[in-house]
Amino acid sequence: MDRMSYAIEVEKLTKIYGRGETAVTALLDATFQVKPGELVAILGPSGSGKSTLLTAIGLINEPTRGRVVLDGALVADGGWVAGIDLKRLRREKLGFIFQAHNLIPFLTAQENVMVALEINRVSRHDAKIRAAELLGSLNLGRRLNNYPSALSGGEAQRVAIARALANVPKVILADEPTAALDTENGKNVMALLKKLAVENSSAILVVTHDHRMVEGFDRIFEVHDGRISCPPLAEGER
Repeated sequence: MDRMSYAIEVEKLTKIYGRGETAVTALLDATFQVKPGELVAILGPSGSGKSTLLTAIGLINEPTRGRVVLDGALVADGGWVAGIDLKRLRREKLGFIFQAHNLIPFLTAQENVMVALEINRVSRHDAKIRAAELLGSLNLGRRLNNYPSALSGGEAQRVAIARALANVPKVILADEPTAALDTENGKNVMALLKKLAVENSSAILVVTHDHRMVEGFDRIFEVHDGRISCPPLAEGER
């Protein structure tokens, strides 16, 4: 695979908090590539560096050194690239799914998804249609006008997934998306992410501590004490 075809490229990505004797290395020399349509799990104990890795790739937490390339665009090279519009890149290239669904409580399920579209200047009419289509594809067609308080945990998380997918991002980052769900609903969400990765050719990174939730993933990365180990792409997939 041509390197420009990777959805995510990370090279020697490092994050150090503090300086001198109080410095803490949260992430050290992470290096890997993820191709479009690939679903990757990031496993490791609490405090191992999983979330630091995700937020650095997600343009939230500036790395100390190393490179990050998203969908062919160099975004970090020893820190953020000068002049880069981080907010625009987050809107256009990234979708985020968090442990807490973070839905806006006074908006309906449909309106919560529409917000993500309208921020990207999609007309309200088109945003309404797109949101309804997305929620329908996630078996939430009957829940369009329900507020978050009227949704189950699994339903709310699916609304959050629809919101993350609204702008068809090339990269989706999920931080413990099933932690608040029971096992059955958790596995359903993971199966849904796998389906969406293939259908939308999106690269999806999922941080989790639960090995039971990663059945059917394409690759599994392990993080311990800030160091990441990951199986390489197969020879024919590079």
